[in-house]
Amino acid sequence: MKTSKEIKDAVKEKYGQVARGEISSVEPKSSCCGTDDQTVVNLAPRYGEADKASIPEGADLGLGCGTPAAYADMKEGMTVLDLGSGAGIDCFVASRLVGKSGKVIGIDMTEEMIKKANENKRKIDAANVDFRLGEIEDLPVEDNSVDRVISNCVINLVPNKENAFGEIFRVLRKGGKFTVSDIVVDGEITDEERRDASLWAGCISGALDKQVYLGIIGRIGFKEITIVSEKKYDYPLKSNAALYSITVSASKP
Repeated sequence: MKTSKEIKDAVKEKYGQVARGEISSVEPKSSCCGTDDQTVVNLAPRYGEADKASIPEGADLGLGCGTPAAYADMKEGMTVLDLGSGAGIDCFVASRLVGKSGKVIGIDMTEEMIKKANENKRKIDAANVDFRLGEIEDLPVEDNSVDRVISNCVINLVPNKENAFGEIFRVLRKGGKFTVSDIVVDGEITDEERRDASLWAGCISGALDKQVYLGIIGRIGFKEITIVSEKKYDYPLKSNAALYSITVSASKP
């Protein structure tokens, strides 16, 4: 098993290459984080026309596995936090929904992605969007300060999922809600696949069993845990595990 630092370094390297335009996707291309026609992202709900109009050129890198903003029930004036914001695509969708009186914070641990996101922000003068360098396991965000948390195919990249969901719980206000699109498995991934750094960056090695994933969310203290979207993906794992893209929502009581 790779150490937490080795996993994060591998993820930063690959996503930095994507941000710089050195590669067009994260290997393996047929994972959720690729841009091949068979990726999970292409099985997920599409962005609506109004959402597309709010996304500047260069913000969509084809790295997601869903459209969490479509299920997050965002309203004008809310503060929204996007985890693993990349080049900013979901932040810009959220920016339109919360309006000028609202605020969107995007967190990413890859410096090149933060740079690219800020370049995209300037293209459309998105004054209510703030991109911050940071890690999901230790968010640079105040306690009880956000109304909604969204994330798109990123928590599977985080070595410690309990810390990640604990941080989400910490920053959400009472009654706040998170909506996360992510990759999970039904079955066991082999040790060899768990150790493969490229499969970590490709959203596979870090994917948990679906029931384990949902169990963590419940233990953290979230309520009203609901899978609002689920798609099976036929990726040829060496094990018999099945990959799924799910979008799960839960609230902080």
